[in-house]
Amino acid sequence: MRNFLLICLLLSTISLTAQSPGQTVRGTITDAASKYPLIGATVLLYADSTMLGGATTDEQGDYRITNAPVGRVTLRFTYVGYEDITMSNVIVTGGKEVIINVELEEGAEALDAVVVTAKSDKGEVNNEMAINSVRTFSVEETDRYAGSRGDPARMASNFAGVQGADDSRNDIVVRGNSPIGVLWRLEGIDIPNPSHFAIAGTTGGPVSIINNKYLSNSDFFTGAFPAEYGNAIAGVFDLNMRRGNDEQHEFSGQLGFLGTELFAEGPINKSKGSSYLASYRYSTLQLFQFMHIPIGTTAVPNYMDGAFKLSFPKGNAMWNVFAIGGKSKIDILVSEYTKEETELYGDSDRDQYFGTAMSVAGVSYARQYNPSAYGKWVAAYSVQENHANHAFVFRDVNFDIDSIVPNMNYSFLDQKASLIYSLNKKVNSRHSFKTGASFESIWYNHIDSNRNVYTWTWDNRYDFEGNNYLAQAYFQWKYKYNERLLFTGGLHAQIFTINSNSKSLEPRAGMQWRVDDRSSLSLGLGLHSQMLPSYQYTYMHYQADGSALLINEDVGFIRSAHMILGYDRKLSDNLRVKSEVYYQYLYDVPVEVAPSAFSLANEGSGFSRFFPDSLQNTGTGKNYGAELTIEKFFSNHFFFLITGSLYDSRYVGSDGIERKTDFNGTYAGNMLGGYEFTISDRNVLTVGIKTTYAGGKLTTPVDTAATIAAKELIYIDSLTNTIQLKDYFRFDVKLAYRINSGKRSVTHEIALDLVNVLNIQNVLGLTYAPNPADPTASPVKEEYQLGFLPLFYYKIDF
Repeated sequence: MRNFLLICLLLSTISLTAQSPGQTVRGTITDAASKYPLIGATVLLYADSTMLGGATTDEQGDYRITNAPVGRVTLRFTYVGYEDITMSNVIVTGGKEVIINVELEEGAEALDAVVVTAKSDKGEVNNEMAINSVRTFSVEETDRYAGSRGDPARMASNFAGVQGADDSRNDIVVRGNSPIGVLWRLEGIDIPNPSHFAIAGTTGGPVSIINNKYLSNSDFFTGAFPAEYGNAIAGVFDLNMRRGNDEQHEFSGQLGFLGTELFAEGPINKSKGSSYLASYRYSTLQLFQFMHIPIGTTAVPNYMDGAFKLSFPKGNAMWNVFAIGGKSKIDILVSEYTKEETELYGDSDRDQYFGTAMSVAGVSYARQYNPSAYGKWVAAYSVQENHANHAFVFRDVNFDIDSIVPNMNYSFLDQKASLIYSLNKKVNSRHSFKTGASFESIWYNHIDSNRNVYTWTWDNRYDFEGNNYLAQAYFQWKYKYNERLLFTGGLHAQIFTINSNSKSLEPRAGMQWRVDDRSSLSLGLGLHSQMLPSYQYTYMHYQADGSALLINEDVGFIRSAHMILGYDRKLSDNLRVKSEVYYQYLYDVPVEVAPSAFSLANEGSGFSRFFPDSLQNTGTGKNYGAELTIEKFFSNHFFFLITGSLYDSRYVGSDGIERKTDFNGTYAGNMLGGYEFTISDRNVLTVGIKTTYAGGKLTTPVDTAATIAAKELIYIDSLTNTIQLKDYFRFDVKLAYRINSGKRSVTHEIALDLVNVLNIQNVLGLTYAPNPADPTASPVKEEYQLGFLPLFYYKIDF
């Protein structure tokens, strides 16, 4: 800590010796419904309530303000007949231009009114069709929140109704739903799990492949989402990549415990407005091992990821070429242990070689057909691959190796080609709609063999190669009855060609009533459905004649119905209270044909795949609860966010018994905040804190004799989720010092994120950990989450 403060003081002393001109703030203003540029819109810039400058948009909807002061400023966007937007706490640094694109929404009575009720960016969302259970997050938020590690998923766990009480992974549990129900979308394309070390069938992992540096403001949905989103029942991350700077080259570098990052953006052809954006990150966590900081494993994880976006405007059209991807591997060599070690990411009785890869590449073409219509095509190709090789390590009572026996080997490869078209149409100031369709061709190549510990022979579980198609279409309509009352309605349809049971027609509806200028009520309803993880369709059972049977090929979608009622109250310009109550009914949930407690509603988190017997769509479930958010937006140098959730999540398996789901912690709460100390007119120190409380994880009693025989945990099925572990608590602190230095327009940032600073031992679950020195001891032990984890980085923008 002392060294951190000394470095901050040194950099501050250096930077105070120079003065520099202000920065440029620019962007484009368009109509929210039609995406058409608004000519003559006004932008005003304020600092400390004093107007310092402004601009009006040209025929392309572009504006430019020069010599904006370094620090936090406020921008106000206005246009006759449209709702104003005030965007406060825009951070201006010396190292990068500030590019802010804004969409203004026309008032319902725009032709007859000059003054329309103003709104703030605080709490507003990107998707104009979204009314309930949605939150827009910015790059600054992913950096600002203590413990978020620049990860959109970990940042989202601070929101009401979202759980992330697992230090080793960024799985998102939304309102008691399995993480399987979360959809990731990038640039309009549904993408595979964007996580390093991702297990098949999950939507999270230890480290995100997504780098917040290339994201623009994005939306996160927790229920009753608009009709354009399908193949999801719990939540949606709708991420957008920003365009690179089309006027000047800018660079960024970052060095820290989690890796080394390089980032660049700039013009390809200034006269044509084309630009590039590219990032690369490489990480080896060996530094933690060198400093004796526990990370849950003695192995050294390695990963790298990158992304780029090329933008080529041409008249009233825009071409974009984009890609993201990542690759990771870890070799957990238990055979090299000289004593028992904690192994959070694997098993302690076998060597494990594990690797993953994920990539998405695409081309988009967007065109403004006329002032009221905007269309977009996207074509993309994605790949997700993971593989593993395991070998049992047998030891004697002296912990010496007796033998190493191969145990398991698998390789899963999913590939997908996607084609999407969407059309935004503004009929008039009251009516607008969005419609679109997507077509995906999905190829599977799944190979898996596993040693049967009872017969000591090899069983082939997967040997499948083939493809299927997923088609989706939607129509979403928005109607403004007047300035205070609006309605949305839509229909989503999807069909998966693997069987006749995988098709759906899903109505969606919403309503928002602005009771007055400070409060509103909202209602959201909708049906939603989702396909199973791909490897469940390709799971094989071999028959007596040697033929293979795909036992779950005919299983249909898992389905849910959402109902949400919300109330939003603006207590002051910077203080907001929001509450929602919700009910979700899950049906057609895949459960085993033979009576058991198994349900797909419990799967999708952790580092293990699941292998049920034959499934059928007869299970049910329900999630209901209440959420509260109290948020003080950044003003007067500080912010805070308090969120709380009370909920119940239950399911019924094929044995007909209602039980709590794996994700029923019953409550979750977060308190976080931060204060910004102005050291000088160009240097800022930010201190952030975060406290998380959550109900303990549920687990099931273990059949010890069966566990010893199988060499893995075997639970007592009839007692599923009857044990609740200790409640979760964590306290994080983040320190960040930002320096805008000199005439060379360079910004430095040095930060220290102290995760679980109190070193609380939170229980993750039970694990199989036999003791070779005492074969009579129970092989079942409690597994603890990460302890204190200090994360340091230094970043430079120029």
